Amino acid sequence: MTGTTQRLNRRSVLKGAAATATLAGASTLGAPMIWAQNIKNVTLRQFGTGVSNLNDVGNKVKEDLGFTLEMTALDSDSVTQRAATQPNSFDIADIEYWICKKVWPTGNLQAMDVSRIDLFDKIVPIFTTGKLTPESTVAQGTAPSTVGFVEGPDGTSFATEPTNWMTLIPTIYNADTLGIRPDLIGRPINNWSELLNPEFKGKASLLDISSIGIMDMAMVCESMGEITYGDKGNMTRSEIDQTLAIFTEAKKAGQFRAFWKSFDESVNLMASGEVVIQSMWSPAITAVRSKGIPCVYQPLEEGYRSWGGGIGLSKSLSGLELDAAYEYINWYLSGWVGGYLMRQGYYSAVPETSKGFMTPNEWGFWFEGKPATADILNPQGVVMETAGAVRDGGSFYDRMGAVACWNAVMDENQYMVRKWNEFIAA
Repeated sequence: MTGTTQRLNRRSVLKGAAATATLAGASTLGAPMIWAQNIKNVTLRQFGTGVSNLNDVGNKVKEDLGFTLEMTALDSDSVTQRAATQPNSFDIADIEYWICKKVWPTGNLQAMDVSRIDLFDKIVPIFTTGKLTPESTVAQGTAPSTVGFVEGPDGTSFATEPTNWMTLIPTIYNADTLGIRPDLIGRPINNWSELLNPEFKGKASLLDISSIGIMDMAMVCESMGEITYGDKGNMTRSEIDQTLAIFTEAKKAGQFRAFWKSFDESVNLMASGEVVIQSMWSPAITAVRSKGIPCVYQPLEEGYRSWGGGIGLSKSLSGLELDAAYEYINWYLSGWVGGYLMRQGYYSAVPETSKGFMTPNEWGFWFEGKPATADILNPQGVVMETAGAVRDGGSFYDRMGAVACWNAVMDENQYMVRKWNEFIAA
């Protein structure tokens, strides 16, 4: 029995009445019959950030696949620590690619067999070749393609080109920029440098996750013309010092209202009007808008800082649980989750499957950058945009085609973290 046939048979035996019919004559099916009988007893423990560890996804897994997915949401630093130091506490690590650079060397994750991923050839090439289009260049930082593959099932170092073994199966990603309150600013914002404009003294905010926050800092410093980096995602000690010196001076001058770590903090700062310009995530912009408050995810001339996440599997996962994990991955890429995530402003690793779970209006607005032809709702049915609205930054290709750098782990990471902590304490 081929892997593909086996997966398809497993899916068929999981579907209610169809399962009964299949099992009635399943004496020759072997593995699928055992799968159907035991799947309800499987529980997979997943952890990751609140961005993608969503109760609605866990509920849909139970409905569609029959097993239980227990999800724990943590902040990025806690996700990194758990994946690296608590290998027996999880089955699935839903982590960002820059985190993979820290976690893979621990040996806590297992390489995944590409032949078991039904839609591998449909994955956006950002995650395989590193290029959105053949003409694209690979952006600075920890681009997902640079940590996405290893040479074999026991590979300990990252491969320089695609192989049959992946470290993570990509799931979710976005192009990040600054969020602004246009009603309180009252003029165009076109550059990253505006974050340090004294005009916004006491009303700016920055993300307090060092590996991400310093990338925002680098975008600002380059925009100001203060520093030209060799690679923003892999700074020298001198570049780290220069970057943090500029921001420490601004901090001491009272530029920042706060430094946020959680999604809710960023929403509250912006919705209250305490902050008018800050590091932000796309769904946080959506959350502010859902309150009826103007908020824009501002496209900037220097481009976007991007990030991507994926599913990694614990080294100890095997047998029926490992089969269930692969089934989950294939289900994840098959469209329902992609549609759910794209309604929040994220992108799916296999966009074309998401299209079948979105209305033409939703697909046009979120992916193609077209004006909405009717209200745009979030997954909970709350109106986010009205007819005529166009997504901030435009289409998928406009936004992901303007990525300047990816969230990163630097060679000088320990030094950077120490200097970051000094900045926060200053």
